[in-house]
Amino acid sequence: MIENQKIRPAQVIGPLGEPLTIESLPPATTTRWVVRRKAEVVAAVNGGLLSIDEVCERYQLTLEEFASWQRAVDRSGMQGLRVTRIQHYRDLYERQQKY
Repeated sequence: MIENQKIRPAQVIGPLGEPLTIESLPPATTTRWVVRRKAEVVAAVNGGLLSIDEVCERYQLTLEEFASWQRAVDRSGMQGLRVTRIQHYRDLYERQQKY
């Protein structure tokens, strides 16, 4: 019996509808995080291409930082990842939760 066998897809669908593979993800040395790159990393985790631990280690992210990306995508899509719009979308989400 094989325990803890990890079956991973070879590719997942990226945020723009293109196939994403491990090789097509942003390089591990990425320091400038634009919306598209953040969304690709979130899609890779959501699709099972990488685990959250692997992403945090590979990109030197904190769990909180990655979790904030996931929440932003879940709430507002790719637009929620825009640094200049984070507060706007956060306020909008909080207003929606009240009503």
